[in-house]
Amino acid sequence: MRTLIVGGSGLLGGELARQCSLAGHEVAATYLTRSGETAGVEWLPLDVRRRADVDALISAFRPEVVINAAYRQTDWATTAIGAANVALAISTTGGRLVHVSSDAVFSGAAIRYDETCVPDPISPYGAAKAAAETAVNAIVPAAVTARTSLIIGDGDSPHEALVHALATGSARGVLFTDDVRCPVHVADLAAALLELAASDYRGVHHVAGADAVSRYELGLLIARRDGLDADHLRSGRRADTRLPGPLDVRLDCAMTQRRLRTKLRGARQFLGDGPSNAVGRGSCPNVGS
Repeated sequence: MRTLIVGGSGLLGGELARQCSLAGHEVAATYLTRSGETAGVEWLPLDVRRRADVDALISAFRPEVVINAAYRQTDWATTAIGAANVALAISTTGGRLVHVSSDAVFSGAAIRYDETCVPDPISPYGAAKAAAETAVNAIVPAAVTARTSLIIGDGDSPHEALVHALATGSARGVLFTDDVRCPVHVADLAAALLELAASDYRGVHHVAGADAVSRYELGLLIARRDGLDADHLRSGRRADTRLPGPLDVRLDCAMTQRRLRTKLRGARQFLGDGPSNAVGRGSCPNVGS
């Protein structure tokens, strides 16, 4: 596939670029301030907030597939308007669009959410992501919107960096015991997105890990994997803070997992505790589907 990755310099974008390059695709990736380093990838500067620039780049590259992984948590224009700009460009040039969304579109009131659930965000970032979903669906109805959760890598994700900083004493703070998500490994997520890009599926898909874990439990798993002193990790409750956003959000990925060859592993598996096969309390119900 001739593939364009919008937001290619981030953790997910970099993994998408790597997998595309290994698969022999013709691939370009955009960046805002700093390009990535993946060999075999054409790195292109782009500010998705500028519609004319988005139109020009997509018109010149003529991708068969665009995966939009661009966002900034504190910038509505990048997250919401940028997504609309990408969709508008694709609607003109043609091609396949996979838009990456987030479990932040949900309030957490229902705890478990499948692909039919309507967004009810309670944070500015969640509202921007929900607005982006609405724009993509309206402009490119054949697009895939892939909602995901907390993305973990092999030491290079923001949450892993935080755990290292807390465990080594270079930062102070707590990891929340009541902030629950379904973390996904970046390699699994990228492979799933590329599968969806090559498919005929459309609409909302949930692409998250099989285990629901708190940020504190996730920190313990990371510390164990990386040989850190877990006793240095302090726990706390997000409910006792004024931080905006949902507490417990678990993406039900059963429908999406049935459509994928890629196994969406749980954090307990990809961080070293072995396979996670049980569905029940503390587990997102996508395993064994």
